[in-house]
Amino acid sequence: MTVLSSSPSVAVTDRDAPGREILRLEGVVKRFPGVVALDGIRLDLRAGEVHAVCGENGAGKSTLMKIISGQYQPDEGTIHYRNAPVRFGSTAEAQAAGIAIIHQELNLVPHLSVAENLFLAREPKRGPFVDTRKLNADAARCLQRIGLHVAPTTLVGTLSIAQQQMVEIAKALSFDASVLIMDEPTSSLTESETAQLFRIIQELRSAGVAILYISHRLDEMAQIVDRVTILRDGRHISTDEFAALTVNDIVARMVGRSLDDAYPTRQSVPTGEVLLSARDLRRDGVFGPVSFELRKGEILGFAGLMGAGRTEVARAIFGADRLDDGTLELHGERLTIRSPREAIRHGIAYLSEDRKQEGLALGMSVAANITLSNVGAVSSRTGFLRFAEEAEIARRYVRDLSIRTPSIEQIVRNLSGGNQQKVVIGKWLYRGSKIFFFDEPTRGIDVGAKFAIYGLMDRLAADGVGVVLISSELPELLGMTDRIAVFHEGCITAVLETKQTSQEEIMHFASGRTHA
Repeated sequence: MTVLSSSPSVAVTDRDAPGREILRLEGVVKRFPGVVALDGIRLDLRAGEVHAVCGENGAGKSTLMKIISGQYQPDEGTIHYRNAPVRFGSTAEAQAAGIAIIHQELNLVPHLSVAENLFLAREPKRGPFVDTRKLNADAARCLQRIGLHVAPTTLVGTLSIAQQQMVEIAKALSFDASVLIMDEPTSSLTESETAQLFRIIQELRSAGVAILYISHRLDEMAQIVDRVTILRDGRHISTDEFAALTVNDIVARMVGRSLDDAYPTRQSVPTGEVLLSARDLRRDGVFGPVSFELRKGEILGFAGLMGAGRTEVARAIFGADRLDDGTLELHGERLTIRSPREAIRHGIAYLSEDRKQEGLALGMSVAANITLSNVGAVSSRTGFLRFAEEAEIARRYVRDLSIRTPSIEQIVRNLSGGNQQKVVIGKWLYRGSKIFFFDEPTRGIDVGAKFAIYGLMDRLAADGVGVVLISSELPELLGMTDRIAVFHEGCITAVLETKQTSQEEIMHFASGRTHA
């Protein structure tokens, strides 16, 4: 950390009086090739408060958090931390000063244990060796604090996405930070895990910790947030007491317009033609028997609690996981799928809930990602890529899907979450897929981007594509589907007509009851 004045530093373990300003940013600018990510941002943070930062994907929220946590350095502007101008050269410097961040993207090492991940590069030592007993004991206390009931010796790669998210939270809390940045901390959590997190946040607030909180779940913010700063297109729009604003106020400032409806008016109308028929699908110990039909032009919802088997069924149909029994028919023809390659050849697309790890090549360009699923179509007989043709195709999908990117050569990692999702959709559209499995497609993206994704799904259905929407958000399922298949412990307990059902009825069947 570089301290730019002679102001005395304050020990990390000191707790500040509630309301005291602990962090201030003035005129912060950050540029990347072809884009100004932050343009004169200002922000102040007080001890003992939860300060939300809201904005659409691409508004600059994550870039701002990375500057505060030392991952990026600003091109212009000043940062004052405890009344001293500072510039953090790395995340390690920021952590040493008492600033920790919980990233939206999981930053864990799958082949290491939970304890090893929690204290990576700062393990307790006994002489030159790691003190394994103390390491696991310290980790157990961290896990107990957040209510995560897994053994410290458990390999992180064997945990669910939600459990890994809780490990990330435990790791950040282990730094005993004075400023804690939470970037979409509840995006993968269940309702009970979210309640546990909010309890921890209240404890931290009472202890004088200042929390910067980023979330697209505006409805949950009312439980914990004191003030809210809104960004749009890399600029500061407003900072207000959260209680003084309505959700509609926040959304209107985020997108620069009023959103009267959360979901587009559906243009697609299902036909009676069955595209995909599943009969008695089973995977031993995971799900089954599962039977359903997907019709041409239909958006079929998969509802259920976490672990109910929705994702597992989709992955098995796509060939990513083994299918032990059951039959699949595509357009009335018997279908055997042993791998994703075979599923793709038959026109089946799966958009994973973990789009960064399983849906995109993050280090490659927008153009390369869009043509990735059908690269042979833009290659010569000798295997050389026809770059001009690839560029033309990429520009078409960037235009048709309204992908916000400086150019088709932009590295996908640098796009916002909503635009990354659109790139994944473009990849499968270019392949000519006729059946789409969308697994939590709007997780971690803002209201404006959600609306765009919903519109794309409806356009697909209107073109005769069959769409399966797997979602943990019941309003999303009710707002976008024609029918809803409800899962419980690996089985479908009901298939409901969306217009004739309710959240209460869906939860009734999701809890395992078989009669209304």
